[in-house]
Amino acid sequence: MSRPNAAPHPTPAATPAPASVSVSTPALAPVLVPASAGSFALRGDVARPAVLTVADLRRGWEQHRAEVVFDCATAGPRHHAFAGPLLREVVAAALPRFDPARRKERARFLLAVSGGDGHHALLSWAEIDADFGDAPVLLATRTDDRDLDGDGPQLVVPSDRCGARYVSAVTGIWIGPPRLAGALPSEA
Repeated sequence: MSRPNAAPHPTPAATPAPASVSVSTPALAPVLVPASAGSFALRGDVARPAVLTVADLRRGWEQHRAEVVFDCATAGPRHHAFAGPLLREVVAAALPRFDPARRKERARFLLAVSGGDGHHALLSWAEIDADFGDAPVLLATRTDDRDLDGDGPQLVVPSDRCGARYVSAVTGIWIGPPRLAGALPSEA
């Protein structure tokens, strides 16, 4: 896998974005929701929320390849190949509202990924940031040489031994700092 540049790749914002629908939910601001199968909403504490498709991911960012082995206790080792852009590059194009020069500010952001089948995964920005964990997490546009256009992208965490954080048919990615209900308990 090639090492990404520090600067994000051009965003598909220059091309017309797929149609999206704005809906209101009780006690929440309006959110972008995917208008069609295979699209996902990129939202949260970002300057440029968007609805993207697998085609947008393929067109707007460099495609990386990851060969992985799932070694889960229930199914045994399974080999898979994925291709797609790095999650950090796609999310960086949405302009998360932190100062990119301030490492500690970046490190407090989280990414929550939701899938069409109800699965969710949570990652920290520090996991994917080149100054910290530098994990090559992908938003796969292909799996085992099969295009995912109709299904939606798949979150791929190559460093995970088991595929529990792999999210199929991604429908949404939320980016932002944690919202704590109350103050953290003080240390004794």
